[in-house]
Amino acid sequence: ILLHDLSKMRLLIFCFLIYLPKSISLLSPQSRNSRAFNDLRLPPLQAEISRQSVIIGLSSTVASLIVALSPETVIANDQKPKEFTDIGTQAPAPAGEKEFVELENGVKVKDFRPGNGEDTVKANSQVQIQASGRLLNLNGVIFFNTKNNNPDGFGAVPLSINLGKGEAIPGLESGIIGMRKGGIRRIIIPPDLAYSKSPNLEPKPMNANDQRALDSVVKNPRRDATILFDVSLERFK
Repeated sequence: ILLHDLSKMRLLIFCFLIYLPKSISLLSPQSRNSRAFNDLRLPPLQAEISRQSVIIGLSSTVASLIVALSPETVIANDQKPKEFTDIGTQAPAPAGEKEFVELENGVKVKDFRPGNGEDTVKANSQVQIQASGRLLNLNGVIFFNTKNNNPDGFGAVPLSINLGKGEAIPGLESGIIGMRKGGIRRIIIPPDLAYSKSPNLEPKPMNANDQRALDSVVKNPRRDATILFDVSLERFK
């Protein structure tokens, strides 16, 4: 029986529930004088413990099957944003959407807006960007956003980076190269080119809570420290 065939599994559970009372009745105190029960040769206390263990085990199995096959559980597994489902082996983009382009170093980029003009960002350019960073391992929790950098109330202050100077994490720098003014690009950065090896480089979280969220992924070797940045290029030179 295939697990994805819900109708067959529900029928199996129904039959199992019918059989359950009969199984319990065979283990009841009234059945202890039966030949089958006596053949177990269990002391009274051990027999009672065995009976309770079987009942608890059967009940837990039925409950687990019902929860696993409920429609709510099936739907919940499909509600993550598609960028967070499987970055390493991402399926082809839906019709009309561009796929991610993988650079030589493993960084993946996808342009949502190409930008204006013929000039593009070079490896030694000075850039000013608006950006937000997300932790893929935590289902897209935001740990950095330039929109929060608005000290005078006149608008978010962009993040300035001198590329090639070691100011920002390497994956972000390589992902920005080639952008045009006004362009918007999504950049997916593997751990070794993000904060796992460069924890003190820009972009840095702006408050303690965001820093704790980043540390909970970067400093835990059991978690995937892949980072996603959405970048809007304001200007460069």
